[in-house]
Amino acid sequence: MNKCELANSVKSSLDQYFKDLDGEPPHALYNMVLNCIEKPLLEYIMQHAGGNQSKAAEILDINRNTLRKKLQQHNIE
Repeated sequence: MNKCELANSVKSSLDQYFKDLDGEPPHALYNMVLNCIEKPLLEYIMQHAGGNQSKAAEILDINRNTLRKKLQQHNIE
């Protein structure tokens, strides 16, 4: 899956989200989307990196301390 495919998946999911709201106002959409994407991304990369946080942080291009904080936020060990 390339970047465009991922963007299309997000757009498609948002289309469905707004349809499901059925006229109700959306709430905290930014955090909802980030949480839905971030946890499976972190889980996948941690598995790919064999649990090595330094390697995972490098793959994600984030600081290892930032990764550790995000892993704690999402209850990922």
